[in-house]
This record gives sequence, C-alpha cells and structure tokens, in this order.
Amino acid sequence: MKRSPVLFAGLVLGGLLGLFDVAALPFGDGEHPPFAVAVVGAVLGLVTLGGVVAAWRGRRTGAAAVIVSRLLSGLTAVPAFFADGVPPEAVGGAAVGVVLTLGCIALVAPALRSHA
Repeated sequence: MKRSPVLFAGLVLGGLLGLFDVAALPFGDGEHPPFAVAVVGAVLGLVTLGGVVAAWRGRRTGAAAVIVSRLLSGLTAVPAFFADGVPPEAVGGAAVGVVLTLGCIALVAPALRSHA
C-alpha cells in the first residue's frame, strides 16, 4: 500500500479524531454523552489509533480498521440528533464529528483498492 498525500491526510485526520475520542472520556459529564457511549467512543478511538499505526506501516488491515472504527464512532453520535434534552453545543459537536469522520473515511478508503 503506497502512502499517497491523500492517505497521509486521512491518517492524520483519523489519528486526531481517535485521540479526541480517547481524550474526551474523562471530560464528559456522564450525561452528554452518556458514560457508556463515551467509553465505547474511547475504545473505538484506540482501535482507530492502532489502525493508523498499521496503515502508516503499509498494512491494508490498518486502513480497514480506521474506516470501520470511524464508521462505528460516527454512529455513536447519531442519537444526539434525535434525543430530547441534548444541548445545542453537543448537537453541533456531533455534527462536526460526523462530517470529519466522513472526510477521514473518504480519504482513507482509496488505499484499500487493489493495485494488481
């Protein structure tokens, strides 16, 4: 797997999103997001970081791990758009996170193509 500028940008973005997921765990209030969602997000952030390292070393499985973990992380933000009582700041943060996650996936996904 060749590390193109597009893949480089996707891995950097994925790494930053993964770090944010892990670092956000101790700063939550336990209600927004719920503690269980924050723990799942932190675990997915760790998977993302591991995938970034593996993809950086040229492994397609690492790129796949980044994509899958980012998709699952983005899905954990979806309830913020539909649940009652979610502060507008949390909804805005979830929207930004989902958009950045989709951007990361779009940048990393081409690396999975076979170059046979």
